[in-house]
Amino acid sequence: MTAPLLRFAPSPTGYLHIGNARSALFNGLYARRHGGRFMLRYDDTDLARSKPEFAEAIAEDLAWLGIVPDVVISQSQRLALYDAAAERLRASGRLYACYETADELDRRRKRQLARGLPPIYDRAALKLTAEEKAKLEAEGRKPHWRFLLEPRVVAWSDLVRGEAHVDCASLSDQVLIREDGSYLYHLPSVVDDTETGVTHIIRGEDHVTNTAVHIQIFEALGASLPAFGHHNLLTTASGEGLSKRLGHLSLRGLREAGVEAMAVASLAVLTGSSDAVRPVASLDELARLVDLGHISRAPAKFDEHDLETLSARTLHQLPHQAVAARLQALGVDGSEAFWLAIRGNLAKLDEARIWDEVVQGPLAPDISDPAFAATAASLLPAEPFDATTWKSWTGAVSAATGAKGKALFMPLRRALTGLDHGPELAALLPLIGREKALKRLAGDSA
Repeated sequence: MTAPLLRFAPSPTGYLHIGNARSALFNGLYARRHGGRFMLRYDDTDLARSKPEFAEAIAEDLAWLGIVPDVVISQSQRLALYDAAAERLRASGRLYACYETADELDRRRKRQLARGLPPIYDRAALKLTAEEKAKLEAEGRKPHWRFLLEPRVVAWSDLVRGEAHVDCASLSDQVLIREDGSYLYHLPSVVDDTETGVTHIIRGEDHVTNTAVHIQIFEALGASLPAFGHHNLLTTASGEGLSKRLGHLSLRGLREAGVEAMAVASLAVLTGSSDAVRPVASLDELARLVDLGHISRAPAKFDEHDLETLSARTLHQLPHQAVAARLQALGVDGSEAFWLAIRGNLAKLDEARIWDEVVQGPLAPDISDPAFAATAASLLPAEPFDATTWKSWTGAVSAATGAKGKALFMPLRRALTGLDHGPELAALLPLIGREKALKRLAGDSA
């Protein structure tokens, strides 16, 4: 079996949102699971709206998710391939010139609807004579070019939906080339999928109709067909569709908010499937979990509250080696002991700074009972401290003062950390050390 090649083909006209990430991840994870390759293809034939800064942002956001493409191409650099394909379609009679304006087409659709007819293109341009075309062009009209669909049912075995079909007799002939000669999505997509050897195309279910059209274009160009899969779409928690233009749940915004990338990845692909959403340690683990056949047909609602919860749970299980460099970048103690002590109390990684300040000081201790604190200080064992020091020390303090439970532990926590909550002091005390602990118990900043 040939190693699969999958692709993600965003338009660099805005920042990626979580719905875009869903498609990118399905493709990248499928390639990872099956020993294949993943291609990032910028669909940037819309030169007016495509921006280099958005292309750079897309690459950065994918890298944040852990998706690094094996191949990167840009459609704006491949126009000669599309020109050649267009000429082949013209020569075979499958690409034909149309001269209607947008207003004329809109009026025609409204008339069809008023008569109870489907608002599809009536192929009036095919009836134009050479003289009529010349007259229109002499008036200054430039043609757009439509692909002549065969009026038949196109069927395929969908990787997600099972047996799928679309009756192309119910569709308008798609415009492939605009009046200004620029290409719309369809032809460059098919040409690139063919020329680069894409074997599997996984995309949102909003492309089902496009797939039927694309299959006819593949066939008209004499190309073999890839496998297709159409996953359900993510919506906001209220059911709205996601939009790059509106900035719904942009990956850039989630990253800047401190959300864990693996939480975003796992919630993006497991939401709306029969697999339970849970913390996942790596993309390899996530690739093993994702089964295209388990994806629901219903829209998948993406809840930001669920993401916050999953992000924290993901953080709590991360091993030290997964965060060491990130802790160092935050300028905090990067030791494994520190990480294991604090990770269960973090909602976001940058909160590690709070506990680094608690450990390193200085801080203002909260001493409500100086006599109790002095007794505790007198009983503090000699170093070295270990995981058992806290228990033996508090046992001795309890025996000397009679304090138990909250009355025992809370004054010590407030004295040592200045707070009434936080990580287990059995783990924090060895990090704070005896010298700082004694100063804090004495009411001194340390």
